[in-house]
Amino acid sequence: MAAGAPRIFVSHLAGVAVFDPSGDQVGRVRDLVAMLRVGRRPPRLLGLVVELSTRRRIFLPMTRVIGIESGEVITTGVLNVRRFEQRPTERLVFGELLDRRVRLVESGEEVTVLDVSVQQRPARREWEIGRVFVRKGRSGTFRRTKGETMTVDWSAVTGFSLEEHGQGAESLLATFEQLRAADLANVLHHLSPKRRGEVAAALDDDRLADVLEELPEDDQIEILGKLKEERAADVLEAMDPDDAADLLAELPEDDVERLLMLMRPDDAADVRRLMSYEERTAGGLMTTEPIVLRPDATVADALARVRNPDLSPALAAQVYVCRPPDETPTGKYLGTVHFQRLLRDPPYTLVSSLLEGDLQALAPDAALPVVAGFFATYDMVAAPVVDESGSLLGAVTVDDVLDHMLPEDWRETEFHLHEDEPQDERLDEPQDGRLRELEDSREGDRGDDEKDAREGVDEGGRDGT
Repeated sequence: MAAGAPRIFVSHLAGVAVFDPSGDQVGRVRDLVAMLRVGRRPPRLLGLVVELSTRRRIFLPMTRVIGIESGEVITTGVLNVRRFEQRPTERLVFGELLDRRVRLVESGEEVTVLDVSVQQRPARREWEIGRVFVRKGRSGTFRRTKGETMTVDWSAVTGFSLEEHGQGAESLLATFEQLRAADLANVLHHLSPKRRGEVAAALDDDRLADVLEELPEDDQIEILGKLKEERAADVLEAMDPDDAADLLAELPEDDVERLLMLMRPDDAADVRRLMSYEERTAGGLMTTEPIVLRPDATVADALARVRNPDLSPALAAQVYVCRPPDETPTGKYLGTVHFQRLLRDPPYTLVSSLLEGDLQALAPDAALPVVAGFFATYDMVAAPVVDESGSLLGAVTVDDVLDHMLPEDWRETEFHLHEDEPQDERLDEPQDGRLRELEDSREGDRGDDEKDAREGVDEGGRDGT
């Protein structure tokens, strides 16, 4: 954990006001939601339980928290107002961790938890519970105790963390926590449908959305179908709009309309617009959320947007300049500025003076071979899509082009960096001990399952936003 990251004790967060970027209060903090991990690893802080003025309690993910300072919480302003429901893998910090009796690892002495501290890990943009404030001695409802108090690392106490056995999908999730979304998707694909559903139900919305984007269509449909409709809508909101549109295109029309009605209007409008284009065209491939700036924006403004860690490398590679309104699909497209050019000019330079106006944009009905040829000819990783009136509709990224040009079943094929290794040896090489157990337990029927899965592919990817 970075030494410079501020440590905040949760007792200071109880009841503090939550504000949006404009300064309007949206509610107050009533609890914190954490996910315990196997062993003595510090829990991950998932988000806050916020009580609105209507007394409804909602979930606010930490990814939507801009800052916690001066006795207040600042959010991005984007809230999901559905009622908070605790999930099996989640623990309430105030309700379940504080006042709990645990033991010091070194001495075995029983202590009472009075407070815990949370701290952000800048390198990964995650929040963790790092320290525990405890009091020695026995505690009782009708007796005031004055035992010694001390602050220790999370790993110095025992009695919180998950046990290795009998924890449903929690232990499995802890094992897979460090996997990239594509690698976790590969693991999920080879699980039984029952186990796949259990793991998907336990993942938070953001993580599940990332994993869904990497799964074959059959698995996407199966997992989405096992979720409650409200949560399915939340996951679709957390997905990239183009991936959500591709997934919804595979569902029955009645289900599609029902899910779209449950989504936020702005997100649903983007998905509807993408679904109106043919799949293998620039309009069908594009995302509606590129970085759009006005002509009077500066290089400093552009670099601040590019630094957003939630953007993929392809989307962060360049910014698109439009006359107001600075959003798709109505902004008048003026040109593109690549991030390399942004790095070469002073921060106060206007982006409008750096435009690459000679590069032709893609039309929304441009076919996939035309789009691929455009990327190859100009060495692009992203390209604007502009309609006949000159309005920016979105941007196509190279990953979406590759996704549609690779064989239909490419997601079901193991990816390996070392092609010189024998295929059989590479398939038998799990990433860790628990993966080895998983593979061994399924060795007897894995071949038939994979064959059936391949033959079933059609020939034709907790947010709280």
